[in-house]
Amino acid sequence: MNFSKEDINHIERKGLTVKQVEQQIKLFEDGIPYANLVSEATIDQGILRLSKAQIEDFISSFEAKKDSVCILKFVPASGAATRMFKFLFQFLDEYDLNKESINSYINRHKSKDLSLFFIGLDKFPFYHIVQERLQQAYPDFDALSINEQRLKFIQMMLDADKLDYGNFPKGLLPFHTYKNQEISTAFGEHLYESALYSSNEDATKLHFTISEKHNHKFDEEFKRIEKKVEEKTGSKFDISFSYQKESTDTIAVTPKNKPFRNDDGTLLFRPSGHGALIENLNDLDADIIFIKNIDNVVTYKYKADVAKYKKVLAGILIKVQEQAFIYLNRLDKGNLSENELIEIAEFLVNRMNVRISSEFEKYSLKYQIEYLAEKLNRPIRVCGMVKNEGEPGGGPFWIKDESGNTSLQIVESAQINKKSKQQKDILKGATHFNPVDLVCGIKNYKGEKFDLKKFIDAKAAFITMKTKTGKDLKALELPGLWNGSMANWNTIFVEVPLITFNPVKTVNDLLKAPHQIKY
Repeated sequence: MNFSKEDINHIERKGLTVKQVEQQIKLFEDGIPYANLVSEATIDQGILRLSKAQIEDFISSFEAKKDSVCILKFVPASGAATRMFKFLFQFLDEYDLNKESINSYINRHKSKDLSLFFIGLDKFPFYHIVQERLQQAYPDFDALSINEQRLKFIQMMLDADKLDYGNFPKGLLPFHTYKNQEISTAFGEHLYESALYSSNEDATKLHFTISEKHNHKFDEEFKRIEKKVEEKTGSKFDISFSYQKESTDTIAVTPKNKPFRNDDGTLLFRPSGHGALIENLNDLDADIIFIKNIDNVVTYKYKADVAKYKKVLAGILIKVQEQAFIYLNRLDKGNLSENELIEIAEFLVNRMNVRISSEFEKYSLKYQIEYLAEKLNRPIRVCGMVKNEGEPGGGPFWIKDESGNTSLQIVESAQINKKSKQQKDILKGATHFNPVDLVCGIKNYKGEKFDLKKFIDAKAAFITMKTKTGKDLKALELPGLWNGSMANWNTIFVEVPLITFNPVKTVNDLLKAPHQIKY
């Protein structure tokens, strides 16, 4: 690839190397292989279903340990709320007040989303804020026709010179309304929730990955709620922020896999998706890290149920990790009997879902020890899985890699070859769904942090088609944070109840019971 001096300077200013960019272009040229699904993960075939006694036991394990370890919650929160309002932006683009009523528009477009939005209008957490602004801006607002009132309501919410909610960080949008019209954001709800399971004798620690341009907004929101949250939870908070690193941006290419150039001739780089956040995670230091998306929160009424299962997942991590560390220390010393090696191999298979090579028994004793140590000495993730209710997104599967190794992975539907009947049938047979509910152990048996970048499957990336100034281009997304970026971690999937999964993908999700307050 012949890059000019200006190109090379541009690449290096971003914190990238020419070699990295050339590797990215090679991915475009070679194409990304589909995931090779062996089977769906199901109960007792990769997914744990816990009894009441086991649930209590794991909670006890967590409670006994939590004051002696460093706990942190990691929340990807850089996304804007734009997609939440997609059908409302479309309405603003298409609707002509002078030509038809809103009901006529709804019927013509068969827009169930818009109909539901208006039915639930006064139940949205921002309803009173918008109404107040409308009364100030339009003194005769109550005298307007219902069509004009509704149109102005949406314009007040979304117009850039008004409330501009579509460009808000999702974490700072009004999500819930409590007594006396007290507004709570998703950011605030994460604080309340975290205090129920990740607080210990130190402060409750949270880390949010955000867009740099919104840094001051998050600071302001924390100042607004800090005193109230601390009084209600009895906990102090240690909150940190980071931004997606420029060095994780990926080069865009033309449909013919040549570097795409802007109108001024410079190379075009694009943000590479949530897989870039493995770098942010890698910079953190904690014994137990909870990972959860910014929009997956509930009102206070449901928080105890959610917190209960966070403790369960963390208890599983603690117990498995303690046993793994015992075995790793033994392997370090060597001189293990055949029975001890079998015991460790069975632990890997039965507790950590690791498939041992069929050739294992033929290995020399020295290589058996090295093999087991290499399989055991990895970061661990315990992932909650909910029953599949038809939500779009990833799920738990057994997959086979290019070397023939089979492992448990979270796979997105975009990674699956839908033209293959066999692969499509496995996808259809999936019983569970990934709600992004992880508890991670990122330290080894010596207490040292793993370099998480060493456990990424670089080939589990995504290529998508985009446009820039009317020209087609191909964009590269890095392996997703809980997909290819954690492909070589040890993985445990656990069934958790649906109440733990309450994302807000569209604004109408705020009308669902876990987001509504009933007095």
